[in-house]
Amino acid sequence: MSNFKLLFLFNIFLLGFYVHSSHQTQQRDTIYTYKKASPDGKGKCYMGREIAQVMSFEGAGWLERNTRQKEENTDLAISKLPINKNSVVADIGAGTGYYTFRIAQKVSQGSIYAVEIQDDAIKYLNARSKKLNQNNVVVIKGSEQTPNLPDNTVDLAIMVDVYHELLYPHEMLQAIRRSLKPKGRLLLLEYRAEDPKIKIRQLHKMSVMQANKELKANGFHIVQDGEFMPIQHFLVYEKD
Repeated sequence: MSNFKLLFLFNIFLLGFYVHSSHQTQQRDTIYTYKKASPDGKGKCYMGREIAQVMSFEGAGWLERNTRQKEENTDLAISKLPINKNSVVADIGAGTGYYTFRIAQKVSQGSIYAVEIQDDAIKYLNARSKKLNQNNVVVIKGSEQTPNLPDNTVDLAIMVDVYHELLYPHEMLQAIRRSLKPKGRLLLLEYRAEDPKIKIRQLHKMSVMQANKELKANGFHIVQDGEFMPIQHFLVYEKD
């Protein structure tokens, strides 16, 4: 092949790449809006909600605090999960695995994916899984836009105080939706924005109205609005 033809094909390739990149940028610009960042926010907004700053893994001690069960009643949340011993669960934004390893005991014949994007968390989860000999825990490195879960495999995905921090909530919800089985479900545990007495920073809370709006826009409908938790919403959605 002549150098001229090679140059021509290369230019065509570059043109296609730039057109694709431009299309992706335009699409995202129609999904998200931007403003001056709040002290605890990213300055990036989705459907009127400013996305919160991500808590780094340096806050791992807070996730494992001794008072967490008393404050949040995590045992109650786990007891209410719509799962059985054969279920496949995905804990997205698993952190230290506080929920992961407790749920693993309830899906003894199934499995649970512990999804994280921070390398320190991945190392911690792998080490803890090995120490506890939890063979049904699968640690997965996700990204900002996808949990990297296999399609049509998950019965229940959960995000515990995670959704409000997603930098790409639209893309992530679409990826989660693809990973769910038919009638698969997604649980959001989020601090209640409607209650000013809950001493959590405002951008790290979610209202039911806002959560419903965002999930509906991404092909989910609510099947349970559980208000039995002390300070969190227990919102279960099913994919359409």
